[in-house]
Amino acid sequence: MALTCGVTVENSARDVEISPRTAYCRLTNPTFRQRLQTLRGDRVLRTADTRTAAATEAVRTLLELLKNPASPSVRLGAARTVLEIGMKVLKMADLEARLAELDQRMCATTL
Repeated sequence: MALTCGVTVENSARDVEISPRTAYCRLTNPTFRQRLQTLRGDRVLRTADTRTAAATEAVRTLLELLKNPASPSVRLGAARTVLEIGMKVLKMADLEARLAELDQRMCATTL
């Protein structure tokens, strides 16, 4: 579905041979909107999986640059990048854990 990847409503309507008005009417349907949101979420997860695989390979490359007797500036750049990535991963893991805890608290208070 083209709407899941940022295509305009008008262009999406043209692609499936319906009028833009019909497309906008469908967007007011809660079931349709929920399905669209689910498809967007699936697309985001697939993209994240691809990025994760690429990131793993990128980190391997950076580590090889650190081990290799390359120029000092290349090794320094690789070291900085590895450290920056490590810090970002730690921050994201911390945020995810805190968010999960908040979700649990919210669920516990609504029961």
